[in-house]
Amino acid sequence: MIFDTDIQKCLEALRSGGTILYPTDTIWGIGCDATNEKAVEKVFQIKQREESKSLIVLTSDDGMLNRFVKDVSELAWDLIEASDTPITIIYDAGRGLAKNVLADDGSIGVRMVRDEFCRKLIYKFGKPIVSTSANISGTEAPQNYNEISSEIISRMDYVVNWRQDETTNAKASSIIKLKSNGEFQIIRK
Repeated sequence: MIFDTDIQKCLEALRSGGTILYPTDTIWGIGCDATNEKAVEKVFQIKQREESKSLIVLTSDDGMLNRFVKDVSELAWDLIEASDTPITIIYDAGRGLAKNVLADDGSIGVRMVRDEFCRKLIYKFGKPIVSTSANISGTEAPQNYNEISSEIISRMDYVVNWRQDETTNAKASSIIKLKSNGEFQIIRK
């Protein structure tokens, strides 16, 4: 089955410090091991993006979120539970992640995925995976696989076959920044 083969090939690429192009619970993403600084560096190079801009990471479950974020507030848990669409939350501080995946202030954007493919991949990998839109920085994010440039595809260590034929326009997640003092800011609806 394509699904299981893709998971296995992704795991091989991730474990060797490589990059993957994969469907997420939102748009197609460029991914790598979020704990591997050299792998994260590759993603910045592929996207031609300044390293001062942080990246989003995906987790598979509550336990992983708690392991890689210093303080997950009750408000964060309420938002995750109540949201019926993908939501990325920016937390004050990550831990155990590559330094270059964090923002300059140590904050980190994390989305706990519900998508079957992503959740299974991340769970089997045992660590968060970077997820950034599959485009060169400053250009439009692709809405489906067919809109991804050949330049991006050619630079990947593994390209997932699962869901390549879907043509529906995907939507990026909403992003909310939470402060430990309870303040929040909506970054993207």
